[in-house]
Amino acid sequence: MVALDVTIVNIALPHIQSALHFSGAGLAWVIDAYTLVFGGLMLLGGRAADFLGRKRMFIIGLTLFAAASLAGGLANSAGLLIAARAVQGVGAAIASPSALSLITTVFPEGKSRNRALAAYAGATGGGGVLGLIVGGLLTETLSWRWVLFVNVIIGGLLIAAAPRAIPDTPRSLTGRPSVLSAFLSVVGVGALVYGFLHAASDSWRSPVTIAAFAVAAVGIAAFAVTQARSARPLLPLRLFRNRNRVGSHLMGMAIGAAMFSMFYFLTQFVQEILGYSPIRAGLAFLPLMVLLGATAQIGGRIIGRTGPKPLLIFGAVWLLVALLWLSRISEGSTYAGRVLPALLILGVGVGMFFVPLAGTAVAGVTDRDAGIASAAYNMFFQIGGAIGLAALTTVASTAIHHDLPLPRTAASATSAASHPVAAVPAHLLAHALAHGWATAFAAGAGFAALALLVALAVVHVRADEISPAHVH
Repeated sequence: MVALDVTIVNIALPHIQSALHFSGAGLAWVIDAYTLVFGGLMLLGGRAADFLGRKRMFIIGLTLFAAASLAGGLANSAGLLIAARAVQGVGAAIASPSALSLITTVFPEGKSRNRALAAYAGATGGGGVLGLIVGGLLTETLSWRWVLFVNVIIGGLLIAAAPRAIPDTPRSLTGRPSVLSAFLSVVGVGALVYGFLHAASDSWRSPVTIAAFAVAAVGIAAFAVTQARSARPLLPLRLFRNRNRVGSHLMGMAIGAAMFSMFYFLTQFVQEILGYSPIRAGLAFLPLMVLLGATAQIGGRIIGRTGPKPLLIFGAVWLLVALLWLSRISEGSTYAGRVLPALLILGVGVGMFFVPLAGTAVAGVTDRDAGIASAAYNMFFQIGGAIGLAALTTVASTAIHHDLPLPRTAASATSAASHPVAAVPAHLLAHALAHGWATAFAAGAGFAALALLVALAVVHVRADEISPAHVH
């Protein structure tokens, strides 16, 4: 549900803008309000699960998410929708790490956890793709409001089932985390995410962007100092003494950077260049979802024999190949000839490395740190996505400017129809946009190459290190 929400709202943005009279700049906050709060509160949400109980926090997070979705679907103004999206971010920051930490504590390391992580990976990866399909269907057949109401239905079923379906897990820590640590984590991570979001929508040289990064640097540095000295740290620095865990976080950032931006630009390409409707655009990604789910199950079954490293290398290579393939995209490319092969390659590669990536991030973690370790894994992936989108949007915008003298806001817009370039022939505009996105895909391949380098040089976990004999 959380992964689905990331993409399902994107499809409905033009309808939301028309219905609630959003400005061009204000519309971005429908996405950014959720992303900013989700990323900023992730560490606090994960640690709250360790202190207050994972099952309890999972249900609380679901309840907040579903209630905020209902409020957002009923919103009659731009401000109310943005506020609801921010509360959705709070719910997601609590529920998402709680879900992964429940898997970590309920299932022992080995075959049972690997199978659970395969289901988790399939839901996470497939949920994002499913959001494109469901978003298009709901927006065109019902209303944009249903991209939010659907969370109320799913959330209600989960809330009803959770008390019976999820076993009780004891609190792994007593007391409460330091208020100062919580404040610094929210300020530091929140300012960092905001800096990248603002850079993507405005400029890297904007005073607001620079100020956000400065606040982030001070906040994160102060946070690190407090964690080293605190008796009850929010994020224990001992988690980063494990090179494999550090490697999984670095890979997560690089993969998040490559994948978030890839979906962003590819969704635009199939609608702007190929002329697909929202429903058809969503269905275009269906082969990816099917393959991703299937290969995640395969990865979960064979990781006990191969160990994580070969699967991480395999997945990173295929992600790199897919992005290099997309970097040859042009205004004359077809779905069958250029887009579909890339989606098939991605389905095999991405599905294969999600299980070892999550498994390596939480392998060997004691029960007392399961929540925060899960939150850190999710946080680095989200930060990577923000970095990638900001960097590659700039790359695409620069390439488009090279071909057409468009304002920056037009070059990075999500709809060609919104570009104030009526005097520019349609074929020239299509060429410029395709060239800009192809350049972004080529730059995104650099993030995939970085993930491959980390898998080769940093990660050295063996198959026997994720067996039941190594449960802590």
